[in-house]
Amino acid sequence: MYKRILVPVDGSSASTRGLQEAVRFAKDQQARLRIIHVVDEAVLAQYPEMMDASGDMLTKFVDDGRKTLQKALALAERQGIKADTVMYRKLMGALADFIVKEAEKWRADIIVIGTAGATGMKHFFLGSDAEAIARSTKLPVLLVHDSAGKAAKKTARRRS
Repeated sequence: MYKRILVPVDGSSASTRGLQEAVRFAKDQQARLRIIHVVDEAVLAQYPEMMDASGDMLTKFVDDGRKTLQKALALAERQGIKADTVMYRKLMGALADFIVKEAEKWRADIIVIGTAGATGMKHFFLGSDAEAIARSTKLPVLLVHDSAGKAAKKTARRRS
């Protein structure tokens, strides 16, 4: 049985789909959730033109992360799931490393993560955070594909 489920969220439709599945899984397993969000400060380092003198962009990233965690926690609590949240701010290192370290530190039994399922050249060049997590941990990882996001993309391409 899985009693401690770690679920990373970023506010995307894929991560929301992963969270929904984690909540359903937690309900079935009578498990706790730890919901994690990582603010990627490296984005601002890579694109200094995004940063203004006051640091407002970083503040916005952190505020958006807090809102994402609040929404995720509310979703879990509405379903009667015990959950807590963690936010990290990262400047260096891979996103997968932060998530795997948190899973190990918290002694998670499984990681549930939503994935957009990028394929082709986009996947080749950008890689997949979900895939990196699955490859860098000994814990079971449940990848939840964002079928709603894919359907919306197909519809948008047909309209073009």
